[in-house]
Amino acid sequence: MNFEFPLQSLPTVMQGPRVERRRVLIGGSAFWGTMVEEGADAGRLRLDDGRLLDADAQTYLPPVNPSKIIAVHISYRSRSMETRNKPKPTETPTYFTKPPTSLNGHKGQILKPADCKYLNYEGEYAVVIGRTCRNVTPDEAWDHIEGFCPALDMGLQDFRDTDQGSMLRVKGADTLLPIGPGIVRGVDLFAQTLRTFVDGRVVQEAHIGEETIWGPHYVIADIARHITLMPGDVILMGTPCHSRSVNPGNVVACEITGIGRVEGTVVAIDAPRAAALGVGHAPTDSPEVRRVALGFDERVPEHFKANLRTAKGE
Repeated sequence: MNFEFPLQSLPTVMQGPRVERRRVLIGGSAFWGTMVEEGADAGRLRLDDGRLLDADAQTYLPPVNPSKIIAVHISYRSRSMETRNKPKPTETPTYFTKPPTSLNGHKGQILKPADCKYLNYEGEYAVVIGRTCRNVTPDEAWDHIEGFCPALDMGLQDFRDTDQGSMLRVKGADTLLPIGPGIVRGVDLFAQTLRTFVDGRVVQEAHIGEETIWGPHYVIADIARHITLMPGDVILMGTPCHSRSVNPGNVVACEITGIGRVEGTVVAIDAPRAAALGVGHAPTDSPEVRRVALGFDERVPEHFKANLRTAKGE
């Protein structure tokens, strides 16, 4: 079986030409369209009804409607080296889930409650399932992929102490998954570079093919041994090193060469009303929370740290 890299041949989903599908909100209704790749109208969005739009001027909706969102804990070598000090974190992948209500569109607001201190970014690529998938081999898994999206797997690390097993509130709060603006196929994913930006400064960077521990074909085959993946379901494929917290006003973006760029602005909101009544486990600033939120600076490149300090005005 073709588990390892480099791939012996490109699967169909990575073979050109490039196709990008986006979903936009116009007049209160959702419309699908395809980005024009060539000619005089290149860079514009052609809706399925024929209208041609300025792509930059649109309000984007998440280009997915998943029944579930499943995320890999660690799948990049640099992230494993930072957090575990070894190139492979575990023998096989481990996972958590995010609810569909965490979805957010391109250029949306990422909400940071007043009682939470640590809202961390994680730039990732998302895999979108295109066909019902159950009990497949890694080689077969490629044919069940619709395409790929840039994504930001944001996390309120203040809830690590109570939800570290499930990460339900850490990763599942509303707005914590900006994704899109489109679903892309026809691009060699493993030849691309992923970068995360805070206020335009690079804070994460990884060549996907060089850093990947488990590819999406392996992950899909693993999950689908026991869980049926449905069209529109999303698999988040982990982040490279240097996930750190950001502040209200920061603009966070994940850009993947050949695929696209998604961004969102961190916005401060009041603490939940029930928090003042003592409902539930309060956010904490414990050694475990800080271990994850602040990371291991001695194990990441200096320019990432310097760029983040500048972006946060520190």
